[in-house]
Amino acid sequence: MQCYTQLTPPTAVTHSLSLPFLSPSANNLIVAKTSLLQIFSVKSIITNASTPFDIPSVLVKDLTAHEGQNGAQTPVLRSDQSVQGVEKAHTTKLVLVAQYDLSGTVTSLARVKILHTKSGGEAILVALRDAKLSLVEWDPERYNIATISIHMYEQESIRSPWEPDLGKTISHLSVDPSSRCAALKYSEKHVAIIPFRQARDDLVMDDYDPEFDSGLDPTVSPTKAENEGKAKEKSPYDSSFTLSLLALDPSLSHPLHFVFLHEYREPTIGILSSHLANSVALQPERRDTLSYTVFTLDLEQRASTTLLSVNKLPNDLFAIIPLPLPVGGALLVGTNALIHVDQAGKTNGVAVNSFAKTSTSFALSDQADLRLRLEYCVIEQLGSDNRELLIILSNGELAILTFKIDGRSVSGLSVRTDLHYGGNVVLAGASCASLIGRGRMFVGSERADSIVLGWSRKSDKAKRQKPRAIIDDNDSYDPTLELVELEEDDIEDDEDDLYSPTIPDDKASAATLLPLTDDNGDYIFRAHDSLQNVGPLRDIALRKRPETQDGRNSGESTRLELMATDCCGKAGGLTIFQRDMEPNLVDGYDISDADRIWSVSARLISKGVTAKAANGHSETEHDKYIIASKIGTTGKDHLIVYKPASSGLQEVTNTEFDPDAGATVEVGTLNNGTRIVLVSQSEVRTFDADLGLVQIFPMTDDATGAEPQVISAHFSDPYVLLIRDDQSLMVLRVEENGDLDEVEQGAGVLENEWVSGSLYEDSNDVLRLEESAGSDDSDDEVGNVLLFLLSNGGGLQIYRLPSLTKPIYVAHGLSFLPPFLSPEFTVRRSSAREILVEIVVAELGDAIHKSPFLIVRSEDNQLYVYQPYHSPSQERSQDKALRFLKITTSYLPSVAPDEAYKDEEDKAGKPMRPLRVIQDLDNYSTVFMPGETPSFIIKSASTPPFLIRMRSGPIRSLSRLDIPKYEKGFIFIDEEGSAHAAQLPSESSYSTGWVTRRIHLGEEAQYLDYHQGQDSYVLGMSRMSDFKLSVDEKSLEPAKEDTTLTPQIEQGSIQLLDRKTWSVIDSRELDHGEVIMCIKTMSLEISEQTHERQDLIVVGTAVIRGEDLPQIGRVYIFAIIDVVPEPGIPQTGRKFKLIIKEELKGAVTAVSPIGSQGFLMVAQGQKCLVRGLKEDGTLLPVAFIDMQCYVTVVKELKGTSMCLIADAIKGVWLTGYYEEPYQIRLFSKSPQHIEAIAADFLPDGKQLYIIVADADSNIHILQFDPD
Repeated sequence: MQCYTQLTPPTAVTHSLSLPFLSPSANNLIVAKTSLLQIFSVKSIITNASTPFDIPSVLVKDLTAHEGQNGAQTPVLRSDQSVQGVEKAHTTKLVLVAQYDLSGTVTSLARVKILHTKSGGEAILVALRDAKLSLVEWDPERYNIATISIHMYEQESIRSPWEPDLGKTISHLSVDPSSRCAALKYSEKHVAIIPFRQARDDLVMDDYDPEFDSGLDPTVSPTKAENEGKAKEKSPYDSSFTLSLLALDPSLSHPLHFVFLHEYREPTIGILSSHLANSVALQPERRDTLSYTVFTLDLEQRASTTLLSVNKLPNDLFAIIPLPLPVGGALLVGTNALIHVDQAGKTNGVAVNSFAKTSTSFALSDQADLRLRLEYCVIEQLGSDNRELLIILSNGELAILTFKIDGRSVSGLSVRTDLHYGGNVVLAGASCASLIGRGRMFVGSERADSIVLGWSRKSDKAKRQKPRAIIDDNDSYDPTLELVELEEDDIEDDEDDLYSPTIPDDKASAATLLPLTDDNGDYIFRAHDSLQNVGPLRDIALRKRPETQDGRNSGESTRLELMATDCCGKAGGLTIFQRDMEPNLVDGYDISDADRIWSVSARLISKGVTAKAANGHSETEHDKYIIASKIGTTGKDHLIVYKPASSGLQEVTNTEFDPDAGATVEVGTLNNGTRIVLVSQSEVRTFDADLGLVQIFPMTDDATGAEPQVISAHFSDPYVLLIRDDQSLMVLRVEENGDLDEVEQGAGVLENEWVSGSLYEDSNDVLRLEESAGSDDSDDEVGNVLLFLLSNGGGLQIYRLPSLTKPIYVAHGLSFLPPFLSPEFTVRRSSAREILVEIVVAELGDAIHKSPFLIVRSEDNQLYVYQPYHSPSQERSQDKALRFLKITTSYLPSVAPDEAYKDEEDKAGKPMRPLRVIQDLDNYSTVFMPGETPSFIIKSASTPPFLIRMRSGPIRSLSRLDIPKYEKGFIFIDEEGSAHAAQLPSESSYSTGWVTRRIHLGEEAQYLDYHQGQDSYVLGMSRMSDFKLSVDEKSLEPAKEDTTLTPQIEQGSIQLLDRKTWSVIDSRELDHGEVIMCIKTMSLEISEQTHERQDLIVVGTAVIRGEDLPQIGRVYIFAIIDVVPEPGIPQTGRKFKLIIKEELKGAVTAVSPIGSQGFLMVAQGQKCLVRGLKEDGTLLPVAFIDMQCYVTVVKELKGTSMCLIADAIKGVWLTGYYEEPYQIRLFSKSPQHIEAIAADFLPDGKQLYIIVADADSNIHILQFDPD
């Protein structure tokens, strides 16, 4: 039973994979984040090379598209678009296609080429914990992943009874490069083999000879041609089988790693293993015990043949990396050395630190001066035809491994670290790496943000510059443009050779002729894009913001702010989580009793110049007018026009603008911004840019004489849609002369009843709907505007304007909110129908990528988001191929509609406040919902849409505000009728569904707590330092070792962080080898006579010493005092003051306040003691309880003296603390042993529950029931 929900989706990337998944020519990146599977497409844009990769300066308008290979649209920079002084470069961005929650933890990903996938692309093998495999393909019909097969091996009975459980072992998946089979190692010594059916064998067809096989087609296998119809009916895989590694070779008793190798006619596997158990203590006796063995598999006979074996390899090897041509063979990776083994068994190795000399007798070339640590490193090839590999170390440093090639064999290896970086590229260790294009690699990490890493070479740039300089002697040379052209060519060429298993012989021979080293061939690395990671979260602290005078922060959830420690190493820092978005109020305007507000960007055109001709020469203009609607004492609307100025807003008078024209519904612009259109309930008025009246269009029906009232309006140049209270509609179109004219409606539009509608300009033909029957060539320019209508029966109809005679798309089931909406949708009996009141079609996204979405609003103010997509079925017409996929949003408003607003609007005869489409709001295209719970729908290129609530109280109206003083902001009317100018909070991210802000510290923060009295955070920091023997260990000092690679241990420090400036204002370094185990701010008694209490900071530490000395710890108690601040830095007026420093036997792993007398409980070693602070600066123990192994948590249930103590091995104990006399009594224990990592009380009324998280990521709910 799942009794909880996650606050944020997983963000730490564990696995990644690059393949053509959505189509045969696609370039997709698959990312696994523990239990979340994400599918990305790769997009190239033009940015400033020096622009940070998070929000780049995008020049999308300067991109032209040309048909690349495979019909792909590739953006290129025209030669006349270079900008002097600003370096432009192609930047690769990730665009999220879809994401899915999986029922399990992903342990491996692999790509497989199978027969007849639904999309034509490749499939994915997903390995999960407990020996489970899923074969997944992309289903374009449903725009979703589809599971082809599920394979489970957890019930296999061939495992020995003394082998560990599957949950304790790591499953490893490897796939043959030619996709002939896959192997899953699911226990210590067992492998499951899954054969895949293939229509042709690439290696066999490479032997095609036109002299002897002239009658055959080399691209089509004869077997495939004969059995094509039967193959479609067969499954893409054959029956799987399991075998023991000992059946392959009895010496494989301790396997470490295995992979399939390249360039073999049959599936061939390389296994790294040992015939003896590896042990550091037995290093002198068991030296060089590893072996590398290559086996070829016969899938039909289920047999194997040993091809080669390399013995007496170093014991520190842990991984095999298969290498395609031009290198070939396999690379064995160890902690101290790298060894290459070719197909003939020839070995070449290189030592990267001084430990390799003492740990192995294997022949290695010496590069010990590099002092590299290869533990947990990730190695990836720099290109499909590149003989260099990128090494990403565990601390984020990069290195290049180069192979020396003589002829067709490898003669040596060399590693270099003198690389050039464009700023901080990789800040922490990587978990995976995938090549996504030429010069582009995705680097996933569990310890820092995952990035798209790009690189270029100076030597390649120089080679491109030289011929251009010779040819264009008279032209000015632009090195920036040359760099852009180089990288774009790389991107184009990469689509062909990225996935090819081999390269032509001429390219292979040319690669061997390249010089081995080049002084000008250094790599220049640059981060192109990133995926936010907020883990690993080691500690959190809650802060309650003070309630404001206007009561905007009255809700408990809106007042809470969560601070968490995240990332590791140089990427370490803090992340602030807020449930709601708090805008930056930049200005307040003297506008009172306002009900609605609009900003208008209007421009004048020269006399004799049409608006169409002037549109191509216009630049983005700021807002010229602010129009506010006020409700007077008589209940009627009164319009006031303001003009932005440096001093604020100035009221505009002496115009033809009638402030008492009637209740205003909407204000917009048409005719390329030259006409201001004001829609009231009874008429539509147009004005020029100087507010001169141009036209009045009444709502009177000439046939019946009725005067229906307009309730909503939508603009899309040159059209305006009007929905009226009699559920009829009217579409007006602006002509070349600037006048409005009604678009003729067909019988279907006139006879239907319409609830809502929306206009969308499909300029890029994303929806790909066919032209309406009545369109002609004169309407080509305006034929991109689509009209979406919601009927009274809950159906969706789409028209392509200007034709309103026949819909081009009809779907009748929208009111049932199906997961897939299509014209073929049929209603089920159990389907519930929602009452829908509004639809909006708008683009959501950021400056990198935008796409249209259908947003549906129900009667209870719930928002539902649909993403349009095209089904590729050839049997359907264009209008039936369009479908809508329902997107699950993580958070929706849960309150009922605002009754106060509803009553007020009913009195005034107004509709509910409509959704507002806002373009370019701080580079976001978003939709805003006003009302009691004002919210933005925000989406970035790499995230799904999230609904973010705005913390400002109820909002009556909101509009975009773009003026020179505040660009790309917004202006809103609060519940009091006052106007405020605001901007989205700077440095905030919405990628998790929360409003987060990252504070980079440059080192790892492990613990923190909030000090409410000083409004500051206390941080427990950690960094790595060289190990040194302490004074007590000098007598145990061993003989001098000839090594320059000293061990690394953690070094702790305490920092005081100011919450307003987010700067460190004080710091205390701990002793060498002393690390922080816990930090807690608590109210302690500081006087035994007066019983005065003070908020103090208690820090528990442990001192790292050798195993021959007993463990010690210390308790620090600090106070934060006020001091004289440094000149010009007022936040430095606070410092730490040490009250107590006491050394204890055993590490201090947990502290907690306890009782009513201001005492604290300290977990030291295997005891928990209650201590009191004495006036002489010591801690007096008053009670204790003996624990078992290692105490991880001590928590008190406030006001009860009940204490929860968690042990890392034995489970949890519930105890009670008594003050008369002082003692601790055991109440209860957990019924079974739990490896408790975190625990807390969970009271519910009179019931007491305890929640525990164990080391296997399981949550246990325990109940204390003494009866």
